[in-house]
Amino acid sequence: MATSLARSTNYLNRELSWLQFNARVLEEAEDQNNPLLERVKFLAITASNLDEFFEIRVASLLQRIEDGYADPAPDGLTPQAERDRLAVALQDYVAGQYRCWNQDLRPQLAEHGVRVLSLDELDGPAREFVERYCMQELDPLLTPVTVDPAHPFPRVINKALCQALLLRRRRRASESYMGVVTVPRALPRLVKLPSQDGTDDYITLADLVELHTARMYRGYDIISQGSFRITRNSNLYVQEEESRNLLESVRTELHNRRRGDAVRLEIEADAGADITERLREIFELDEWQVMKAHGPVNLSRLSHLYSETDRPDLKFRPFVAREWALPKGTSDVFEAIRQKDVLLHHPFDSYGPVVSFIEAAAEDPKVLSIKQTLYRTNEKSPIIDALVEAAASKEVTTVIEVKARFDEASNIRWARTLEDAGVQVFHGLVGLKTHCKLALIARKDPDGVIRQYAHLGTGNYNSVTAQFYTDISLMTANEAITTAVHRVFNFLTAYSEQSSYDPLLVAPLEMAERIAGLIRREADHARDKKPARIIAKMNSLLDKDVIQELYEASRAGVQIDLIVRGICTLRPGVRGLSDNIRVRSIVGRFLEHSRIFYFENGGSTEIYLGSADWMPRNLYERVETLFPVRDPLLKDRVRNEILAPYLADNLKSRVLHADGSYAFHHARAKNAVPFGAQDFLIAVAEGKKSIDAIPAETEHKPVRRTRTRAQAN
Repeated sequence: MATSLARSTNYLNRELSWLQFNARVLEEAEDQNNPLLERVKFLAITASNLDEFFEIRVASLLQRIEDGYADPAPDGLTPQAERDRLAVALQDYVAGQYRCWNQDLRPQLAEHGVRVLSLDELDGPAREFVERYCMQELDPLLTPVTVDPAHPFPRVINKALCQALLLRRRRRASESYMGVVTVPRALPRLVKLPSQDGTDDYITLADLVELHTARMYRGYDIISQGSFRITRNSNLYVQEEESRNLLESVRTELHNRRRGDAVRLEIEADAGADITERLREIFELDEWQVMKAHGPVNLSRLSHLYSETDRPDLKFRPFVAREWALPKGTSDVFEAIRQKDVLLHHPFDSYGPVVSFIEAAAEDPKVLSIKQTLYRTNEKSPIIDALVEAAASKEVTTVIEVKARFDEASNIRWARTLEDAGVQVFHGLVGLKTHCKLALIARKDPDGVIRQYAHLGTGNYNSVTAQFYTDISLMTANEAITTAVHRVFNFLTAYSEQSSYDPLLVAPLEMAERIAGLIRREADHARDKKPARIIAKMNSLLDKDVIQELYEASRAGVQIDLIVRGICTLRPGVRGLSDNIRVRSIVGRFLEHSRIFYFENGGSTEIYLGSADWMPRNLYERVETLFPVRDPLLKDRVRNEILAPYLADNLKSRVLHADGSYAFHHARAKNAVPFGAQDFLIAVAEGKKSIDAIPAETEHKPVRRTRTRAQAN
């Protein structure tokens, strides 16, 4: 490859690109076209996203700096320079979050009768309720601490809401003390108040703690006080090679995670400079790591407003997903799959058939064995229940990823439950996360032949998130695919490597090489004047080698459309480098989660679906699969019913510029007929629109708009 492809100016910064993604989520909170409570939910999501960013990405960056790493990232920034850029951008971003809440959402909620009240806004009945609540619900769970030589500063666990106080003992007026109260997680962060006016009224738990602390610190004068919250390094550091029992090692490290080094202090803006400075020194943080909260310290708890407020007029209109029914003349799901592959696009197509597929396998006496991977699943999971039931009469094997970030504890519980039921539970391979979404069923069919049936997906086996994540499921009895899936399970349980996993692409064995080959093939077709195009939809694009292959393909004349929801470090639209590459991000009602890879291939189209983004961790550090769509009708559906709407979206689509900024589509400013892919797919699922109504793909002439430093790259 040409040396110029590796120049740092050809790449955008990973961390700043992620912050821009969260800025797009914040735009949804600011968008007056979204229902009001949905906007509150988007704001809460930005806060939850930011928590994880500090816990994982900022923590890793600070660890690299502490360990003395100075090598630059592909964009040329050293860890120290990256930290300095983030220090400014993060402060600006947090300020934008609170502007959205204070100047936009909270006033509009009040206008619609949903009020988050302060203590001085409470009427008589509400104040009486608060007094009772503090004494009956709050007081028994609080433990006031005064920090002195006999009472050290308490160990504050990760993301726990606390109240800090600056105290002066009345008998020793010359001395001041720190007081700390940890707010119990068992209590809701927003407390519903009685209302006589038909409004939905709430007060923050932090306000109630502040009210109650004066009674808890008798003999003291409270000089100042304020809520605060510490975010800690939540990376797991499990030495798998030295671990005799991975399950117990992860369990131990989870306990340590709650006590990791502090990486952020969020504190009420009017807490007082003395309290803020003392806390900053206690937790050994730099000034840029202190985030002033001009409102609720934990904005992610605003999701409580969404879940507890029964106001359908302030939420998205509910819709009923399209149901897949057994074809006429078939007696069960297995006969239907034998006749024809089944492709489902969630949440527009119900996730029910996937659950039914596993349940049918558990109940059917002709089924001999079930194998399944589990990365994340939901509480009260019907799939777990089915596997437990199946274990009583057939061979059941699961590969549970106990290192699935922030789901480790629940996955450990599921592993124990399944083991107790007689399921063979494996935890994948040392050093690799198991991220592929596979289920394989062996059945002795009525004709006496033992056949295998597979479900392959782009999303987790989670019937809850399937209602608001866009994902794709393929159910097939295709012998080549099911045989390959069987080989992947052998790899996962026995580290048994095969010479080929065709027609699957499997990471970390050969997926990266195969993807590079597919991109190069398109470049060859373009040079030979044959049809050549790539459409790739994913969560993140980060792998430098893949990006360089895309640059080479662009130079060869391949038209490339990338639909990248989150991080994208490729720089599109650069003359002589990426003229033919267009990048868009769609953030809307549903979380875009499906990965789709379309290759024109000189007119013999190939389409792959799967669980892997084009990131180093997916290609080299996880067991992943991409699987082909082989049925011509299903290929046509993926291209014309799924990809086409996203390429035509001019409502929620933001286009990435060469300078690293994002902007809404030009059609939004030119008063064109608005077209939102997700809205359209809902209408198709409900039978209200036909795919023939999809407009032509939109041009990429984005609207320039003023950007904050948090949005700039």
